[in-house]
Amino acid sequence: MRHLTLVFCAAACGIPGAAAAATPYWFAELPGLGGTRTQAYSINDEGIVAGYSTYAGSGDRHATAWFFGQPHDLGTLGGPNSDVVWPVKNLGGRIVGFSQTATPEPLGENWSCAAFLAADATGYTCRGFVWEDGRMRALPTLGGNNGFAAGANDRGQIAGWAETAVRDSTCEGAGPGKSGQVLQFLPVVYGPGADAIHALPLLPGDSSGAATALNDRGQVVGISGDCDQAVGRNSARHAVLWERGQAIDIGAGVLTAPYWNTPNAINAHGDVVGFAGDPGDPTGNVTHAFLWTKQGGMRLLNPAPDDNSTATGINVFGQVSGYYVASDGALHGFVWSAADGMQDLNDTRQPGFGDTITLATDINDFGVVTGRATDANGVRHAYVAVPAMRRP
Repeated sequence: MRHLTLVFCAAACGIPGAAAAATPYWFAELPGLGGTRTQAYSINDEGIVAGYSTYAGSGDRHATAWFFGQPHDLGTLGGPNSDVVWPVKNLGGRIVGFSQTATPEPLGENWSCAAFLAADATGYTCRGFVWEDGRMRALPTLGGNNGFAAGANDRGQIAGWAETAVRDSTCEGAGPGKSGQVLQFLPVVYGPGADAIHALPLLPGDSSGAATALNDRGQVVGISGDCDQAVGRNSARHAVLWERGQAIDIGAGVLTAPYWNTPNAINAHGDVVGFAGDPGDPTGNVTHAFLWTKQGGMRLLNPAPDDNSTATGINVFGQVSGYYVASDGALHGFVWSAADGMQDLNDTRQPGFGDTITLATDINDFGVVTGRATDANGVRHAYVAVPAMRRP
């Protein structure tokens, strides 16, 4: 629920697998809607990519899906911005995300959408959406004003979070530099019915939380903590797995920071990846990519003390996508596996592809990666990267 910004010494920090021969990939830019910012966050096993793109002369972001490599504007719920910002693994043509509506935010909350928008793009209520059959529809809340949709499975279920009408005393509230958040929000599973919404339990002592991803076994992952800003931090005191209606703290005894502990993805086996807060940095500018499995428990992908990384996606074979802050101070996308460790995708590009791979945000079961690349002019592009062995 945040974006890495700080500098970190990558090569000198001993990234696992960095010295190993990198698996080559074939990179291709995905066309946008005409503007200078395009980013992909999701790729499923059918090769459908989703994220956002802007139009020429506009900073507004529109949720975008790429079918057969071509962009399709998914629209909005009436407001200026919409986006798909979590891996969406549904294979039935459903895409989920968030969208602003045309309704001004009545309580002045920035809500969770603010983390993915420009500072001057807030001021509207945000709702989770599902796009299918060529149209976008809003998902319900729990009585509050705002909601959010993250991942989706093939059983018609969607992970997300939604506000209640309860004023939570642990919310940050209004004031200079504050988010204005005042309402409690709870982790939810939407569906499978069109208007169905089911709140998930929090860990004891917590008041708010969010569900970020789920698989076809009905396992759900997310966060539990205080209301705070509704963009992570103290809301993510605990990284949680919900299984058979029970909330399990998967970071207990290992993730020592009381903030920013956020699962991003779960695969069909129930393996979970995400990022952990750093005990010395409550701002969330330094985090650590993690992998949790039922057999092996919680581990950091890079145990170096000055690691600054995020894991974003995991496929059925345990390959992980993510990004870290490199020695040049820039974000670099990576792919991690148990066999090869963490490989910088910039070391895997085919000759002639000059864009810097700044983010790897998802990986499908064929090993195809998507994310964001930046060209020499600073223009941001969505990309797909196919392992060379799979390229036709």
